[in-house]
Amino acid sequence: MDTQAETTKSGPLAGIRVLDFSRILSGPYATQILADLGAEVIKIETIDKGDETRHFPPFKGPFSHYFIALNRGKQSIALDLKSERGADLARRLAGEVDIVVENFRPGVMDKLGLGYEVLSQDNPGLLYCSISGFGDDSPLSEKPAFDVVAQALSGVMSINREAGATPNRLGLPLGDMAGGIYALFGVLAALVERQRTGKGQRIDVAMLDGLMGMLGYLAQIYFVTGKAPEPVGTKHPNIVPYGAYPTKDGHVIVACLTEIFWRNFAEALDMPELTSDPRFAEYSARLENRQVLEDIIGERMRRDDNAYWLARLTDYDVPSAPILDVGQALEQAHTRARDLVGKAHHASVGDMEFLRTPIRFSGKPLDGASPPPLLGEQTPEVLSRLLGLGEAEIGELIGDAVISGKKAG
Repeated sequence: MDTQAETTKSGPLAGIRVLDFSRILSGPYATQILADLGAEVIKIETIDKGDETRHFPPFKGPFSHYFIALNRGKQSIALDLKSERGADLARRLAGEVDIVVENFRPGVMDKLGLGYEVLSQDNPGLLYCSISGFGDDSPLSEKPAFDVVAQALSGVMSINREAGATPNRLGLPLGDMAGGIYALFGVLAALVERQRTGKGQRIDVAMLDGLMGMLGYLAQIYFVTGKAPEPVGTKHPNIVPYGAYPTKDGHVIVACLTEIFWRNFAEALDMPELTSDPRFAEYSARLENRQVLEDIIGERMRRDDNAYWLARLTDYDVPSAPILDVGQALEQAHTRARDLVGKAHHASVGDMEFLRTPIRFSGKPLDGASPPPLLGEQTPEVLSRLLGLGEAEIGELIGDAVISGKKAG
């Protein structure tokens, strides 16, 4: 198999080719990062509507904001996988790639004749990554799973609220993204192992597993104490002071993770005596007297506004921040200095902005990405380049609705 993609892409994964059957979020998030790292990613979509996220408003020209966010730098092929010829084209393409990624429910790819056991027969070095809600062997494997379902089952939603408030989902779709992140870990580790053994393998990642894998010290609280952590809003379950504190005109985040920051904060409050008060001198004492201390801090901070506190906390080297909305976060000086916003140009809509993958090599951000593809935009070119199909055969496949080669969103 020739793994060298006929592209001008650069990066640590240049020359690696990915066949991406995934849609919505978890899989496309993983494959977009693979594309950003230099891999050639060929996205397989249905010939009628493509990835469901192509149709989620708002739009920039023919492109959904959702689709732009997860599919830049990829090529799109539109196939009818339920037809024998469409599935056969997909199997042949899988013989020309290093990695397959899919995020259907367990068993769907097998029914299409595109499961790992079939594809690996002709491509024994294939790395086949399946992302699902719950994995193959879970009692929940047949249950439909979206981000909010994973958040609810992971325990995350139970603590994402103020005490006594209604459970709330994280603003970020972290259930989906956790699946994509752990898929990347698995694929990149398997890629290294294949260099050593020459053998491929199947990587099985569940969204729920990924999100639970991020519980970290919250899970350990339960293992150590036998009690589930209680919701504390922006506060920390075991560290005080920590979280959002009211000011004269808003809120400021303060995070005193260590004793030196606690002492600095007390100085900034003009209340150094708090650090010698036996109720607040140590971690455990502050936790035991959390509400008393929070009331003292709140009363003091309400006397002055955000600008005062942000300047003063900076002067006293206290970890602190304003609470920005998404627009403010994207426009702040840090975002510009780190070059986190990139641009890609598409002939249909002109320039479009996007968030770069936040990985730097040798101090530099990853190269700029190409724009997301229109549905089926690269179908004829990829089938010709990888499978050697001629113009007449491609025309016949288009006429028989096995593939779509028209440039339409």
